[in-house]
Order: sequence, then structure tokens, then C-alpha cells
Amino acid sequence: MVDKVFSISYKNEKKRFRRVSMKKHFALKLFLFVLFMSFCLITIPNIASAQQKEIKLSFSNFFPAPHDNSKIMEAYCKEIEKRTNGKVKIAYYPGGTLTPAAQTYDNVVKGIADIGESVFAYTRGKFPLIEVFDLPLGYKNGVQATGLVNAFYAKFKPKELDEVKVLFLHAHGPGILHTKKPVKSLDELKGMKIRATGLAAKVVAALGAAPVGTTMPETYDALRTGVAEGAMAPIEALKGWKWGEVVKSTTQNFGSAYTASMFVVMNKAKWNSLPPDVQKVFEDVSKEYALKQGQVWDKADKDGYDFSKSKGNQVIALSKEEDAKWAAKVKPLLDEYVKNAKAKGLPGDEALKFCLDYLKAH
Repeated sequence: MVDKVFSISYKNEKKRFRRVSMKKHFALKLFLFVLFMSFCLITIPNIASAQQKEIKLSFSNFFPAPHDNSKIMEAYCKEIEKRTNGKVKIAYYPGGTLTPAAQTYDNVVKGIADIGESVFAYTRGKFPLIEVFDLPLGYKNGVQATGLVNAFYAKFKPKELDEVKVLFLHAHGPGILHTKKPVKSLDELKGMKIRATGLAAKVVAALGAAPVGTTMPETYDALRTGVAEGAMAPIEALKGWKWGEVVKSTTQNFGSAYTASMFVVMNKAKWNSLPPDVQKVFEDVSKEYALKQGQVWDKADKDGYDFSKSKGNQVIALSKEEDAKWAAKVKPLLDEYVKNAKAKGLPGDEALKFCLDYLKAH
């Protein structure tokens, strides 16, 4: 009887032990599961956060890598990375390796490149109000031209740029005359074959010369062989394109000098996706580099003058009266711009007046 009682008691105790053991095992599993889930809840957001910290962007530039205007934009990219403490990483593509120069703006709009730099005039007709910049307004230097295009954008906010975020604009120094023989007056220029393209060709024709259409790389040989007797371009071309080796003179026709305006823009959706602190860095750095870009153009012009001087070439400063004659010859181009802009419902007269007033004041 005792053995039977003991057996029953033992069995009951064994069952109780198993229940306790199972409860402990379940509690351990539950604890481990809660611990694992807590780890996931803490770790996964941290991983996602770490991934979000690095913003990868692409920058397309048409200037070749060795060019000063490429080097400064590479420095711009590095400055953005530095001031965001590495949150932003910009892959830089010079020399049109990501997008061709004439397609850069549209490719930024499409998101093929996040950021792009190129020349407005490469897609003439697309930016009718902005074409005022490239008129022969009488530019003196790159800082002045760059200051104008940014001041103009701040005032007019042209709708033709609404598809992108404008970081900053810039423009080269005065486009003036470089010739194989000295030119001191309109009479001496008349009938000469002068290399020019785009709007500059209209400037050449208005001054009484014959435009010759060659690309920048082709112009050296055109001057050397006599296909062209001169060329219109910023002074930097005397060194940057070695024109100083094949011309003998530079005429400072500042009264009829033109420029080529350029843009640095970002894809609109990409800009809107950036956190406010990163946007502020872009705004701050862009404002600083607009001025630096103008200074780079002026340094390039100085280097052009120095290179040309080393070749024994002369610089001709037109008299005030003669320069006024050159300016008068190109004035119809300004009137034509106003007429065409107004026909499109744009404030061409107001835009032109703003530019002329700015240049007088600066």
C-alpha cells in the first residue's frame, strides 16, 4: 500500500516538475524572442539611419578635367562633402563624360545627372528671357558678368528655369576681337574674315566683318592658315586655346563686348528630397562659388594677356569715341531682342534695362 502511494506521489511530482520545466522553457523562449525583437527594433533603424546619412549625387560638367573651370567645380563638390561632414558624396564627371554639353540641362531635368553645368546658348531658343545675357552689352570682366547673371536671376526668377533648382549662374569675361593684323577702327575691320559662332556671328556681321563659322578646336588652324583673319572670344582663349601663337593683336572693343552665360543646376525632385540642413549647405557654398567662378574667369583672362604679351603681341585700347561707334553698330541686336521677347509675352525691355543699369553701376 505504501509502495502504491509512493508511486502515485512520485508520478504526480514528476508531472509537476515537467509542467514547471515546460513553463521555464517557455519563459526562456519568450525572453529570448523579446530580446531578439528588441535588438531588431534598435538595430534596423540604426542601419537605415546610417544608410540615409550618405546622400549620393552625380555632377556632369562639359569642361575638360584640366581646365580651371573644371577644377573649381570639383573643389565645389568637395566643399559640399566637407560641410555636410560626409553626408553628401558627389561623383564628378568632367569633359561631358556623363552628359553631352548641349544635352546637360535636359538630362538634369530627366535625372540622368543630379547636378549639371553647361552653357545656355547651347540650346538657343529654350531660354528666351535669359538670352539677354549674351547680347553685346559692353562687359568689362568675368566678376561683373557673373554678378549680373545672378542678380538678374534673383530679381526675375525666369519661369524657363522652373524645371530645375538653380544653384548659381556664371559668365565669362568680355568677348572681344583678336586679329592677325592690328585693328584700331571699324574701317580697318570692314570685310575681314572673323571667326564667330551663334550670337557672336551676329555681332561680327553688325560690325561690318564677315563671320567664319569654326569650332574652338578648329580656330587655331583657321587663324594659322588664313581661313580666318581674326576671332571673337574672351581673352582666356589666347592661352587656353593658344590663339596667342597665331594672332598679333587684341582690340579692346569693350563697348560691344559680349559674354556666354552658364548654369549650375540640380534636378528638382532630387533637391526637394534633400534634408533642410543639406539644402542650406548647397545654398551657402553656391553663393560663395559664384564669386569664385567670376574670379576664375578673370584670372584666365589675365593669363591670356600675359601669354599673348610673351609672344610679342600688342593690345589696342579703342578711344572713347571709337568704342562708342562700335557699340552703336551692335545696338540693333539689343532692339531685336526686346522685340522678340515682347512677342513671346516676356518683359524684354525691362530685362535689357536691368542689365544695362547693372553694368553701368558695376
